[in-house]
Amino acid sequence: MALTRRISSSIPHYFGFAERSFKSYKLPGGPSSSSSLTHGIHVFHCPDQVGIVAKLSECIASRGGNILGADIFVPEKKNVFYSRNEFLFDPVKWPREQMDEDFLNLSKLFSATRSVVRVPDLDPKFKIGILASKQDHCLVDLLHRWQEGRLQVEITCVISNHERGPNTHVIRFLERNNIPYHYLNTTKENKREGEILELVLDTDFLVLARYMQILSGNFLRTYGKDVINIHHGLLPSFKGGNPSKQAFDAGVKLIGATSHFVTEELDSGPIIEQMVERVSHRDNLESFVQKSENLERQCLAKAMRSYCKLRVLPYEENRTVVF
Repeated sequence: MALTRRISSSIPHYFGFAERSFKSYKLPGGPSSSSSLTHGIHVFHCPDQVGIVAKLSECIASRGGNILGADIFVPEKKNVFYSRNEFLFDPVKWPREQMDEDFLNLSKLFSATRSVVRVPDLDPKFKIGILASKQDHCLVDLLHRWQEGRLQVEITCVISNHERGPNTHVIRFLERNNIPYHYLNTTKENKREGEILELVLDTDFLVLARYMQILSGNFLRTYGKDVINIHHGLLPSFKGGNPSKQAFDAGVKLIGATSHFVTEELDSGPIIEQMVERVSHRDNLESFVQKSENLERQCLAKAMRSYCKLRVLPYEENRTVVF
């Protein structure tokens, strides 16, 4: 991906929480008053061995950089090391190209599976495509967060299998902000996946903002990049269609929303973020759904922020580390 420099074949593809042996700490030092300093992020995934933290710190310090925060995860009884460092540096003293070379050398030294460095102020924003169906609540929320600068992405297009009139709130917003809207009517026999692929060819990842169509394995393999979905249920419970009704009928006391990566198996991809809220016997289906939709908005937005800030690394077959 052009937006991040890396050793691995892809930007981190899986997000999620991990327990056990998780350490988060601050190293000495703080933001400098110098306006020339820039913020950088580096994530690292390699076989565990003595000296990794020392070498990472030395790499940054030797170029005049100052580590502001470091997160490390070494799973118990597993020979694997994960880290995420945030640091300040002077791009004059440590040019972007030199930074790539320095971290590349470390990656070779430790046989890293993944080494990704990102400088938000210098690197292009992630380009995304948003897919949505009839329900607007997640789509509208993402658009407003983007407008307010709370989502540091470039929205290249919105694609929907639902036709929206020219005077609807969504269409007026997209037109004002020069974001293309593509209506692709889908049928059971034709999901229009070839056309979708053409429209999102230049994106870095996709967001399904309540897109009620199942993407095929062929689509996912051809696209080859991450697809983030929001599921209106607390996975792994209540998979498939109408999970709010499923949960309501089951009489649950906690409802949830789950943001996860899309895989060929329905609603079974690695989990990025989950949120819950208490409900009671006093809730009817309408209030139940309203609470669920509010959770969906928050959960999807938080997952996207974590993804863009490189807070996520793959862990085991279907789990994730979220720093």
